[in-house]
Amino acid sequence: MTEALPPCPECSGVYTYEMGALLICPECGHEWSPTSAEPAGEGTDGGIRDAVGNVLADGDTVTVIKTLKVKGSPSGIKAGTKVRNIRLVDGVDGHDIDCRIDGFGPMQLKSSVVKKA
Repeated sequence: MTEALPPCPECSGVYTYEMGALLICPECGHEWSPTSAEPAGEGTDGGIRDAVGNVLADGDTVTVIKTLKVKGSPSGIKAGTKVRNIRLVDGVDGHDIDCRIDGFGPMQLKSSVVKKA
């Protein structure tokens, strides 16, 4: 008797296997417990996430985690710069945060280069 294991909740891979009390996906490396499985789609409709996985919302304060080059600026945006009162938008090329940065003005950032403060 072979028991059908559920697909991976992260990448929907079908080649999951058991290792002890965990289920593991060899395609993406995700590990989860079958007893505390997430409801289908919870990981995908959770909204926009920062670089460490926190869900972002309008009005949040975030910190830039790496130095960013800015056209027309000799210094760019330094890592550690706090950005207050962000707005989440459907931007171009993955730029999903609309904000105003002191010294630079209005900008759009990618959620992959910020973390929630």
